[in-house]
Amino acid sequence: MQTLNKLSPSITDMIRFDHSHVLLAFHQYTINKKHAVKKALAETICSALEIHASLEEEIFYPEMRQLVGDAAVMQKSVPEHQQMRRLIAQLRATDAAASQHDALLLELMRDVLHHVADEETVLLPEAEARLTTKRLSELGVQMTKRRMALIKPQAGKIATNTLLGFSSSTTAWIMGAAGVLLAARLFTRKAA
Repeated sequence: MQTLNKLSPSITDMIRFDHSHVLLAFHQYTINKKHAVKKALAETICSALEIHASLEEEIFYPEMRQLVGDAAVMQKSVPEHQQMRRLIAQLRATDAAASQHDALLLELMRDVLHHVADEETVLLPEAEARLTTKRLSELGVQMTKRRMALIKPQAGKIATNTLLGFSSSTTAWIMGAAGVLLAARLFTRKAA
Protein backbone atom coordinates (compact mmCIF):
# COMPACT_ATOMS: atom_id res chain seq x y z
CA MET A 1 0.00 0.00 0.00
CA GLN A 2 2.84 2.40 0.81
CA THR A 3 4.24 2.01 -2.73
CA LEU A 4 0.86 2.86 -4.28
CA ASN A 5 0.73 5.96 -2.10
CA LYS A 6 4.07 7.05 -3.54
CA LEU A 7 3.21 6.21 -7.16
CA SER A 8 -0.37 7.42 -7.41
CA PRO A 9 -0.92 11.01 -8.52
CA SER A 10 -3.11 13.26 -6.39
CA ILE A 11 -6.83 13.16 -7.03
CA THR A 12 -6.75 16.62 -8.62
CA ASP A 13 -3.97 15.60 -11.01
CA MET A 14 -5.92 12.47 -11.93
CA ILE A 15 -9.04 14.49 -12.68
CA ARG A 16 -7.01 16.85 -14.87
CA PHE A 17 -5.49 13.87 -16.67
CA ASP A 18 -8.98 12.45 -17.31
CA HIS A 19 -10.06 15.80 -18.76
CA SER A 20 -7.00 15.85 -21.03
CA HIS A 21 -7.62 12.28 -22.16
CA VAL A 22 -11.19 13.05 -23.24
CA LEU A 23 -10.12 16.24 -25.00
CA LEU A 24 -7.34 14.36 -26.78
CA ALA A 25 -9.84 11.79 -28.05
CA PHE A 26 -12.17 14.58 -29.13
CA HIS A 27 -9.38 16.29 -31.07
CA GLN A 28 -8.80 13.05 -32.98
CA TYR A 29 -12.47 13.04 -34.07
CA THR A 30 -13.21 14.71 -37.39
CA ILE A 31 -16.34 14.57 -39.51
CA ASN A 32 -14.48 13.04 -42.49
CA LYS A 33 -12.95 10.07 -40.61
CA LYS A 34 -14.02 6.55 -41.44
CA HIS A 35 -17.18 5.49 -39.64
CA ALA A 36 -15.38 2.74 -37.70
CA VAL A 37 -12.80 5.26 -36.46
CA LYS A 38 -15.50 7.75 -35.47
CA LYS A 39 -17.39 5.06 -33.59
CA ALA A 40 -14.20 3.93 -31.81
CA LEU A 41 -13.33 7.50 -30.80
CA ALA A 42 -16.87 8.16 -29.63
CA GLU A 43 -16.79 4.96 -27.58
CA THR A 44 -13.41 5.94 -26.10
CA ILE A 45 -14.86 9.30 -25.09
CA CYS A 46 -18.04 7.73 -23.69
CA SER A 47 -16.22 5.08 -21.64
CA ALA A 48 -13.74 7.62 -20.29
CA LEU A 49 -16.55 10.00 -19.29
CA GLU A 50 -18.56 7.25 -17.60
CA ILE A 51 -15.59 6.08 -15.56
CA HIS A 52 -14.59 9.65 -14.74
CA ALA A 53 -18.11 10.60 -13.62
CA SER A 54 -18.35 7.52 -11.40
CA LEU A 55 -15.00 8.28 -9.79
CA GLU A 56 -15.94 11.89 -9.10
CA GLU A 57 -19.36 10.99 -7.72
CA GLU A 58 -18.02 8.21 -5.49
CA ILE A 59 -14.79 9.79 -4.25
CA PHE A 60 -14.21 13.46 -5.13
CA TYR A 61 -17.65 15.05 -4.75
CA PRO A 62 -18.37 13.63 -1.28
CA GLU A 63 -15.04 15.04 -0.09
CA MET A 64 -15.76 18.40 -1.69
CA ARG A 65 -19.25 18.59 -0.17
CA GLN A 66 -17.63 18.37 3.26
CA LEU A 67 -15.51 21.39 2.34
CA VAL A 68 -17.85 23.62 0.34
CA GLY A 69 -21.31 22.27 1.17
CA ASP A 70 -23.91 22.97 -1.47
CA ALA A 71 -21.93 25.56 -3.41
CA ALA A 72 -23.38 26.32 -6.85
CA VAL A 73 -20.70 24.33 -8.68
CA MET A 74 -21.46 21.28 -6.53
CA GLN A 75 -25.21 21.58 -7.09
CA LYS A 76 -24.82 21.38 -10.84
CA SER A 77 -22.03 18.79 -11.09
CA VAL A 78 -24.12 15.61 -10.76
CA PRO A 79 -26.94 16.88 -13.01
CA GLU A 80 -24.29 17.69 -15.63
CA HIS A 81 -23.04 14.11 -15.34
CA GLN A 82 -26.62 12.86 -15.80
CA GLN A 83 -26.98 14.99 -18.95
CA MET A 84 -23.69 13.54 -20.26
CA ARG A 85 -24.95 10.00 -19.59
CA ARG A 86 -28.15 10.77 -21.52
CA LEU A 87 -26.14 12.02 -24.50
CA ILE A 88 -23.81 9.01 -24.25
CA ALA A 89 -26.78 6.64 -24.46
CA GLN A 90 -28.07 8.47 -27.53
CA LEU A 91 -24.63 8.52 -29.12
CA ARG A 92 -24.13 4.80 -28.61
CA ALA A 93 -27.53 4.11 -30.15
CA THR A 94 -26.72 6.14 -33.26
CA ASP A 95 -24.91 4.78 -36.30
CA ALA A 96 -21.58 6.53 -36.90
CA ALA A 97 -22.60 7.06 -40.54
CA ALA A 98 -25.56 9.21 -39.50
CA SER A 99 -25.10 12.97 -39.32
CA GLN A 100 -26.87 12.83 -35.94
CA HIS A 101 -23.84 10.93 -34.58
CA ASP A 102 -21.56 13.90 -35.27
CA ALA A 103 -24.13 16.35 -33.84
CA LEU A 104 -24.51 14.30 -30.64
CA LEU A 105 -20.77 14.02 -30.17
CA LEU A 106 -20.35 17.78 -30.61
CA GLU A 107 -23.17 18.47 -28.15
CA LEU A 108 -21.59 16.09 -25.64
CA MET A 109 -18.22 17.78 -25.98
CA ARG A 110 -19.74 21.27 -25.56
CA ASP A 111 -21.24 20.09 -22.28
CA VAL A 112 -17.96 18.44 -21.28
CA LEU A 113 -15.94 21.59 -22.00
CA HIS A 114 -18.27 23.66 -19.83
CA HIS A 115 -18.11 21.09 -17.03
CA VAL A 116 -14.30 20.84 -17.25
CA ALA A 117 -13.97 24.63 -17.08
CA ASP A 118 -16.00 24.73 -13.85
CA GLU A 119 -13.99 21.95 -12.27
CA GLU A 120 -10.59 23.24 -13.30
CA THR A 121 -11.24 26.86 -12.35
CA VAL A 122 -13.31 26.32 -9.19
CA LEU A 123 -13.36 22.82 -7.68
CA LEU A 124 -9.80 21.63 -8.24
CA PRO A 125 -8.14 24.83 -6.96
CA GLU A 126 -10.52 24.76 -3.97
CA ALA A 127 -9.55 21.17 -3.20
CA GLU A 128 -5.84 22.00 -3.48
CA ALA A 129 -6.24 25.04 -1.23
CA ARG A 130 -8.25 23.28 1.47
CA LEU A 131 -6.94 19.69 1.51
CA THR A 132 -3.48 18.65 2.58
CA THR A 133 -1.08 17.13 0.08
CA LYS A 134 -1.36 13.90 2.04
CA ARG A 135 -5.16 13.88 1.77
CA LEU A 136 -5.03 14.67 -1.97
CA SER A 137 -2.68 11.70 -2.37
CA GLU A 138 -4.88 9.41 -0.27
CA LEU A 139 -7.85 10.30 -2.45
CA GLY A 140 -5.67 9.70 -5.51
CA VAL A 141 -4.93 6.18 -4.26
CA GLN A 142 -8.64 5.56 -3.69
CA MET A 143 -9.38 6.80 -7.19
CA THR A 144 -6.65 4.62 -8.71
CA LYS A 145 -8.01 1.49 -7.02
CA ARG A 146 -11.59 2.25 -8.01
CA ARG A 147 -10.54 3.12 -11.59
CA MET A 148 -8.89 -0.30 -11.96
CA ALA A 149 -12.08 -1.99 -10.77
CA LEU A 150 -14.18 0.00 -13.25
CA ILE A 151 -11.79 -0.57 -16.16
CA LYS A 152 -11.22 -4.30 -15.62
CA PRO A 153 -14.50 -5.57 -17.13
CA GLN A 154 -14.09 -3.44 -20.24
CA ALA A 155 -10.30 -3.42 -20.68
CA GLY A 156 -10.40 -5.29 -24.00
CA LYS A 157 -13.02 -2.94 -25.44
CA ILE A 158 -11.09 0.12 -24.28
CA ALA A 159 -7.84 -1.17 -25.82
CA THR A 160 -9.53 -2.02 -29.12
CA ASN A 161 -11.22 1.38 -29.39
CA THR A 162 -7.96 3.13 -28.57
CA LEU A 163 -6.13 1.22 -31.29
CA LEU A 164 -8.86 1.89 -33.85
CA GLY A 165 -9.50 5.50 -32.97
CA PHE A 166 -6.17 7.11 -32.30
CA SER A 167 -3.35 7.79 -34.72
CA SER A 168 -0.37 5.48 -34.28
CA SER A 169 1.78 8.05 -32.44
CA THR A 170 -1.03 8.94 -30.06
CA THR A 171 -1.84 5.27 -29.50
CA ALA A 172 1.80 4.59 -28.66
CA TRP A 173 1.80 7.40 -26.10
CA ILE A 174 -1.46 6.22 -24.51
CA MET A 175 -0.38 2.58 -24.43
CA GLY A 176 2.92 3.63 -22.87
CA ALA A 177 1.08 5.54 -20.15
CA ALA A 178 -1.24 2.57 -19.59
CA GLY A 179 1.82 0.30 -19.36
CA VAL A 180 3.30 2.51 -16.66
CA LEU A 181 0.04 2.36 -14.69
CA LEU A 182 -0.12 -1.42 -15.09
CA ALA A 183 3.51 -1.82 -14.03
CA ALA A 184 2.85 0.37 -10.99
CA ARG A 185 -0.12 -1.77 -10.08
CA LEU A 186 1.82 -5.01 -10.45
CA PHE A 187 4.71 -3.58 -8.48
CA THR A 188 2.39 -2.56 -5.65
CA ARG A 189 0.88 -6.04 -5.50
CA LYS A 190 4.32 -7.58 -5.03
CA ALA A 191 5.29 -4.96 -2.43
CA ALA A 192 2.10 -5.54 -0.45
